[in-house]
Amino acid sequence: MLKGIPKIISPELLKVMMEMGHGDELVIGDGNFPGQSTNDRCIRCDGHNVPELLEAILTLFPLDTYQKPVYIMQKVPGDTVETPIWNTFEELIAPYTNEKLEQIERFEFYERAKKAYAVVVTGESALYANVILKKGVI
Repeated sequence: MLKGIPKIISPELLKVMMEMGHGDELVIGDGNFPGQSTNDRCIRCDGHNVPELLEAILTLFPLDTYQKPVYIMQKVPGDTVETPIWNTFEELIAPYTNEKLEQIERFEFYERAKKAYAVVVTGESALYANVILKKGVI
């Protein structure tokens, strides 16, 4: 056991975050996100939702200050689903950056996930609850 590490952060996730360097990206996907087929380094966090995992990760993970640090998947044009979870994301990142969430098109998001250092798949049931974090420096 270690002190100060949120219990929701698994040893595998902690190791991956430690391995990452400046500019590397970490994807946190909802339960529908195709993590296994998108990235060879896929960490399962079934049973947890994105906000609780995001909140824990942000306590350890420095966000980039040179580029946009947080991206979300844009809704498909014409999709009328509500996305109140985005407000929660904004609240969670506010203490760590002045930048707002940057929306990127769905297939562009998948392409970035392919190039990301790792993908974390959760049990989140909210739609469009996918986030990319760009690692900064300490």
